[in-house]
Amino acid sequence: MTDTIPIHAEPGAIVIGPAALPGEPGCPSCATRRQAANDTTLPDRAELPDWASTPVTVADALHANPFVADLVTDLVTAERAALTAGRPARTDRAQLRIALETGEISHHRILPDPHCLDCGSLPADGPQRVTAGLGPAPKTDRTGLRTRTLTATEVEERYSDPKSGLVAQLRVVTRPALVGAVASYSPALQRDTAFGRAFSLPGARLTAMLEALERLGGLAPRGARSHVRARYRDLDEPALDPRDLGTHHATDYRSPGFPFRPFSPDRETDWVWGYSFGRGEPLLVPETIAYYGPGRQADRTVFETSNGCALGGCLSEAVLHGLLEVAERDAFLMTWYARLPATEVALDSAVDRRIPLLAEHTRDRLGYRLRAFATTLEQGIPSFWVLAESLAPSDGRLAALSGAGAHPHPEHALLRGLSELTGLLAVLDGPHDRAAAGRLLADPGQVRTMDDHSLLYGHPDAHERLDFLTRGGPPRPLADLFTDSWPEYDDIEDDLTELVHRYLATGLDVIFVDQTSPEHQEGGLACAKVIVPGTVPMTFGHRFRRLEGLPRLRTVPRLLGHPAQASLNPHPHPFP
Repeated sequence: MTDTIPIHAEPGAIVIGPAALPGEPGCPSCATRRQAANDTTLPDRAELPDWASTPVTVADALHANPFVADLVTDLVTAERAALTAGRPARTDRAQLRIALETGEISHHRILPDPHCLDCGSLPADGPQRVTAGLGPAPKTDRTGLRTRTLTATEVEERYSDPKSGLVAQLRVVTRPALVGAVASYSPALQRDTAFGRAFSLPGARLTAMLEALERLGGLAPRGARSHVRARYRDLDEPALDPRDLGTHHATDYRSPGFPFRPFSPDRETDWVWGYSFGRGEPLLVPETIAYYGPGRQADRTVFETSNGCALGGCLSEAVLHGLLEVAERDAFLMTWYARLPATEVALDSAVDRRIPLLAEHTRDRLGYRLRAFATTLEQGIPSFWVLAESLAPSDGRLAALSGAGAHPHPEHALLRGLSELTGLLAVLDGPHDRAAAGRLLADPGQVRTMDDHSLLYGHPDAHERLDFLTRGGPPRPLADLFTDSWPEYDDIEDDLTELVHRYLATGLDVIFVDQTSPEHQEGGLACAKVIVPGTVPMTFGHRFRRLEGLPRLRTVPRLLGHPAQASLNPHPHPFP
């Protein structure tokens, strides 16, 4: 096969490339798949009459503007010469688009699609590749938990393009407290959005981009070909029993229209390889637990979310941050369902002055009081429940909004939780549908989506459900609540070992699945899903809560010195 440079016409443009190089990914079929994912006009074009939907030929396009013909000829000739001479070509994994009206040339990168039928070559999944990405990785600084510093510019240049990028559009949302950004992306033609919030415009754009890349990894396998489909009972290799992860109540499984079936060891399902730190070996994980996209609906036994999914500059970093997210959500839900009293933190006691300044800014500009409550559990990982309360709950806006944060360093955890909360508050700030919230308040079964949870607790009458949290003693200085400091390491692997050891020491295993795809690797990134059997999984929709088979809901309160509750909190949780 010889090198070829395809050329075709689109409405208003001539498109050259990408060059089809034998044995090289990033072929014309990749470009077609990327563009189809980002093309918002496909549904409209289906409604066009036949004469209007006929593809435009190159000859027709050049006839419309013959002055562009010489330009196209020169570009194709230059590209052919570069490829023949082995020099860098502009159409190597990229396209050149020439606007017919102006002759303007634009350059569009084409990331290879791992599922491309023409050039994709994913390796088979297997135990040998599970820990390949783990290993030493120096950190950017001793108190941080990152191995590299990314900029919004470099990430956008690689991944964002309206025609061919993984992220088709990145737009900024400005609010009084924080800057926000929204990244629109289209995994498998299912358009979605990812949000980023930060104290600066570049930070918000970067966070939104990385959130989109993280979600891309969590939806479905893109880094290896799954090949194990079997009954749990028939597996010869170690495997995770999904019944250890918290399941739905038996009455929910029997209710009409419930979309999940109880797990059966006699029913076939797809499995992917993960790694158990407790066992010290690879093990099989149900694909519908490792990935939360549509997948095989018939295989689904529980409602699964992105909880525990994280992106990093290496696999160890991704696993570390995925485990911190599990800790954050577990602390929040344990506090909620067991109604654990929590000590309030005096925000003005923080050494990092951004914390009290953010609280002051949120009060003055948005009209909300920020509060934080320590919710650290038996592993000793600093965790906080953060709360925004309206100073005028009768003004028709959200009365309250909750969030959470966890990090080995208490002030980092607190700032992370408050920043996320304030950013979300700025996005949701506006008229609150009290009538709809009232219906959710009266009937928890109506709480069906993630947005319903924040809508419900935006109602002033729902605030009394937080009394167990907010009616404690006076706020205490942060330094009084956290006297043990996290060891400072130079390598992210040591931080991960420390964190994992705390879970293993409390009888909980830590499992991860490497979700890294070739697209992540293009940017030097890694993606992972972390699973800790026994922790309380985050779910949305009250009927989808997973509380069965979780003995920690009874034992941890006693371990922390709290009296056992007669029953678990029956109300929908208030996260986010």
